[in-house]
This record gives sequence, structure tokens and C-alpha cells, in this order.
Amino acid sequence: MKKVLITDGVHPLLQEGLEAIGFECDYHPKISLSEVRERIGPYSGIIINSKILMDREMFDQAPLLEFVARLGSGMEIVDQVYAAEKGIAVHSAPEGNCNAVGEHALGMLLAHANNLVRSDQEVKQKVWRREANRGFEIMNKTIGIIGFGHTGNSFAHKLSGMGVKILAYDKYKKDYAAHLSYVEETGLEKIIQDADIISLHLPLTEETKHFVDSEFIKRVARPFVLINTSRGTCVDTEALLVGLENGKITGACLDVFENEKTKTFTSVEDKMYQKLYKYPQVILSPHVAGWTVESKEKLAATLLRKIKAALKEY
Repeated sequence: MKKVLITDGVHPLLQEGLEAIGFECDYHPKISLSEVRERIGPYSGIIINSKILMDREMFDQAPLLEFVARLGSGMEIVDQVYAAEKGIAVHSAPEGNCNAVGEHALGMLLAHANNLVRSDQEVKQKVWRREANRGFEIMNKTIGIIGFGHTGNSFAHKLSGMGVKILAYDKYKKDYAAHLSYVEETGLEKIIQDADIISLHLPLTEETKHFVDSEFIKRVARPFVLINTSRGTCVDTEALLVGLENGKITGACLDVFENEKTKTFTSVEDKMYQKLYKYPQVILSPHVAGWTVESKEKLAATLLRKIKAALKEY
């Protein structure tokens, strides 16, 4: 019987579904990267999340491997070129959590616009500051969405009834918004010139590393709010801090960070993040935009469907 190694917490329907089509599943959600390297040899399939790096070394340790299934969308952790060379199928599930990311991005934006985090804390301390917590409406604002895959599309859909102007840019797609009356498909320069709010929905590649850097921030024509629910390294944190300090960035909603392992912070990183944490116009969450009860089930269902479909092709 072929075996599948499950390396992270998943909805039960994925394991049950795999077992129903003849796989034996080993469920080890706490397994470490080094342990996977030692144990992957006898497995035909592996279910991974962000902690597992499927590089050449890992693939070479897995002579029986037929598929890799990623719980989510970030594929920078998989050497897809080498997988293809070895005939190993690679599946991801961006459809499974894109709605959650879209809702989270909108929630962070509205929380920022209405000072909800600060006013919540103040009211709980019996501090009543109405004028100081006067917010702004996003209606009539121009929102630029950079990257129009599943999550960018989802965020745009959430915004569609809110009276905003939505500009979308995706370097590798054409006519992706032709069927969306509420989205204007445009170039990056128009977003830079017109946007009041910029939201990143990019994969992490060499091209997108520090996509938002000091030069990008300088080029944006007006003070703007930055939202990042994609990958932390898409934003240069030091440049972000300069933008916050000089007022070019009026607010930041960040679910992802350049270093998300707080215990590994260098002294320089610790000072940098402590400075970021002090800005009241910055709203942060611990990389949970796609992390909902519903998305856990949808991710599992999406991967199961794709694995089954691939198996039928052979």
C-alpha cells in the first residue's frame, strides 16, 4: 500500500479521503523539517505547509515520491523545476483560503480606517476620546491591488460594493479583469499615480523580494495605506519605517513579516520590529489571513480533489 506523510494539521476529510482511495496515511503535524528529511524515503505522497522545504535534497531522499500537496498557495518552498524533472506532481490550494485572505485584508483596512484597535484598548481602560479616534471612510478612495490571482481577486470582490475605485495590476496576466465591471485592469504606474491604498497579493520570488522598497515608496504620488497579506519579504521593513516616519505611508496593515520567527530576531531586527510595533497607525496579525475554520476544510477539500484528478490521469 502506498503511503502519504501528513506534516501539518489538516482537516480530517483529507486523511479520510486519501485512505478511501487506497493510501496509508501517517499523520505527524508536529514533525520537524529534519525529521521529514530522515523519514521521507518510503512515502509516495507528502502533505506540507510552510515549515517543510521541498528542495533538491528532500526530493533526492524520496525515491518513491509521486506528489507533493501544499496546504495553501506559497510555492517558494517547493523546487518545482526539480520536481518536474523527476516526474513528481505538485499541487497547491490557493482556492481554499483566498476568501479568508480577502476578508482579512478588508477587516484590517476597516480597522485602520476607524481606529478600532486603539479605541478598543482605550475604552477598556475607561479612556473616552471620540475626536481623537475620528476615522475616515474608504468610499471614493482609489485602491490599487498588485497581483491579481486568487487572493487579489477575492479582495476586489469584497470591495466591489463599497464605492471605491479598484485598480488592478498583474505583470503576468492579460484580460484577467475583463469580466469584472468593478475592476480597472491597468499598469503599475497608474496605481503609483492614483492609489490612496495599495494592497499586495504577490508570490515570493526573486522579482518580488522587496517589491515595496524606498524607491517604490518615493514613486507613489500621494500618502498611502499599505496592506500586505502575501509574503513578508515583499516589503522592505526598513523602507516601510522611513515611510511611516515621514508620513508618506499613513498606515500599514501587515499579516506577514520578513522574519516571522521572533525567537530568532537579531538585535538589529529586534530594534526594527520594536520600532514598527510602536506606530499606532500600524495593524499587525501573525500570518493568519488565510487561517480560518472554514479555510482549513476548504484547503483539505481542494487538495483531495486535485490529487484524485491527477491520479485519474495516469
